[in-house]
Amino acid sequence: MDGTGLIDPDALRRAITRDTILISIMHANNEVGTIQPIETCARVAREHSILFHTDAAQSVGKISTRVDELGVDLLSIAGHKLYAPKGVGALYVRAGTKLEPLIHGAGHEGGRRAGTESAALAAGLGAACVLADDLTTMEGVRQLRDQFWAALQARFGERVVLNGHPDRRLPNTLNVSFVGRIGADILAAMAGVAASTGSACHAGRIELSPVLAAMGVAPEVGMGAVRFSLGRETRDEEISAVVETLSGVLS
Repeated sequence: MDGTGLIDPDALRRAITRDTILISIMHANNEVGTIQPIETCARVAREHSILFHTDAAQSVGKISTRVDELGVDLLSIAGHKLYAPKGVGALYVRAGTKLEPLIHGAGHEGGRRAGTESAALAAGLGAACVLADDLTTMEGVRQLRDQFWAALQARFGERVVLNGHPDRRLPNTLNVSFVGRIGADILAAMAGVAASTGSACHAGRIELSPVLAAMGVAPEVGMGAVRFSLGRETRDEEISAVVETLSGVLS
């Protein structure tokens, strides 16, 4: 991938070997929000008669996610990412695609997984998908995210940098680095603000996110990464409050 987190389809083509039987690429990255060229990558897979799967957990309900437009054989989603109950998801399987059963013993879920399904969770996911199909609200979320980024730039200048693609990213995701700082320390000081950091603490050590490392982000920048996720109910005043809280923490 490049410095924005974008996969090169030509690099994918070169990575294929005679033993490759499946290609799996996230539709959109969960940390920086970069949207991958799934249509092109799926076309590369078809050229080599290889099954193609995309993880659309982050993208469903935020951007258009149509299996025929994407050209994928398999597509998975996670219910709680689009306001459905936790504990339910779905896997799209293109007609004619054969899968080995995950759990043997009965014919549930088309013979792919034995065990009685939860009708309540399935109904909840279905209802959430119907609502999520209307993407008009996400344009407002995108505008609010861009307003948030502009406010951070105005307040912190060169001390804050954007991680991910400047345009080709999820409308609700803003991953930024506060240069020279530690993201985990920033979050710890922001009481009442729910966000996440690109660095993880292991055995007392702070490590750079593998995603940012793969993008070539320098440690002094990447260690200060914080991912802010906006939702359909995020409001102007909440963004302003976060900016003010950050000003206090980073002063």
